Amino acid sequence: MSDHKALVLDEVRKYHQDVQPDGGFVPGVTEIWPSGAVLDADDRAALVEAALDLRIAAGASSRKFESAFARRLSRRKAHLTNSGSSANLLALTALTSHVLGDRRLRPGDEVITVAAGFPTTVNPIVQNGLVPVFVDVELGTYNTTARRVAEAIGPKTRAIMIAHALGNPFEVAEIAELAEEHDLFFVEDNCDAVGSTYRGRLTGTFGDFTTVSFYPAHHLTMGEGGCVLTSDLKLARVVESLRDWGRDCWCEPGKNNTCLKRFEYQMGTLPEGYDHKYIFSHVGYNLKATDLQAALGLTQLAKLDGFIEARKRNWRQLREGLDGVPHLLLPEATEGSDPSWFGFVITVAPEAPFSRAELVHHLEERKIGTRRLFAGNLTRQPAYIGREHRVVGTLANSDIITEHTFWIGVYPGLTEEMLDYVISTVKEFVEKRG
Repeated sequence: MSDHKALVLDEVRKYHQDVQPDGGFVPGVTEIWPSGAVLDADDRAALVEAALDLRIAAGASSRKFESAFARRLSRRKAHLTNSGSSANLLALTALTSHVLGDRRLRPGDEVITVAAGFPTTVNPIVQNGLVPVFVDVELGTYNTTARRVAEAIGPKTRAIMIAHALGNPFEVAEIAELAEEHDLFFVEDNCDAVGSTYRGRLTGTFGDFTTVSFYPAHHLTMGEGGCVLTSDLKLARVVESLRDWGRDCWCEPGKNNTCLKRFEYQMGTLPEGYDHKYIFSHVGYNLKATDLQAALGLTQLAKLDGFIEARKRNWRQLREGLDGVPHLLLPEATEGSDPSWFGFVITVAPEAPFSRAELVHHLEERKIGTRRLFAGNLTRQPAYIGREHRVVGTLANSDIITEHTFWIGVYPGLTEEMLDYVISTVKEFVEKRG
């Protein structure tokens, strides 16, 4: 590193300290966000260093992050993308590739998923002309079960795509066994659950694909960003092609002849020797991330263990502090799991003397941020009305979630004092209304 760059980065670190907010927590005045990024001087310096080097496209930092993150999640390959939503799109679209032969997904094939989730777990199913098969979830864990998934498997079922709800693992080992037994593809949406385990094994290691998001709300952030991971090298190659315009070439940016036969290919009806850098074997996208994002991701990755422990600690404080409060259903970890929590879910009992909306209003007035459990019952959302789908069983719990459920934050930026205030504010409301 040059002396000039070192001087600049030293000033960046000083600047970071200068712009930190003054003062402590003021109840009812200081915002308590439900989620957010925790960024320090190392993060700011990493971004500035990448900018100083004008690493404006995907490059060395992107490759370094992909390698490190694949090792962290015990997968062979990781491909960085511009968002977790794009990661989901790439993962499912890869399963439609011609390179999979007769196994590939085709329009009209069914994919089992849950009704109570985030849209971008389901959107790739619809966008690829496939049919979502919706199953319900359990209240308390907010996940579906292997039994529900098994009941949904029909003659057209070809894949399963489910997210771990707010960091709480679903019965992923059992569902992976179902997928293997019925020769189904399995996409594990791990966007909310980095660091969670099920039966002692990391979530994100069970599916053909796993996906991760690096949006500021998540366990690690790049501002925007996501990742597709797999241990199947054929599938990894398809993801890379689809992410990078659909090209057949696998040269890194700035490289021209990795395969040592750039002008020796003949594919499709192209002439012999057509430049491999401009041969396209998939109808793809450009969903790459940049080295600025990856540089931030690398500094965040170094802090992941601390972030995970803070999330668990904050969740425990809320769970213990609110235990026994009437009319509230509190969250429970799935049996056999150790969640790296994304949020703390609360369901107001339908027969309670107050509504979810009233409790949420009370919290928001006191600067305690809340969020819905994403889209609630997706089949009731305007985007999905009239779309082809199948429902197995009732979606009664998904409807309860739509009407009565919300969540509050556990992210590492929250302090013990903030969480004590959240607990006392909830108790105060329930005591007055109960």
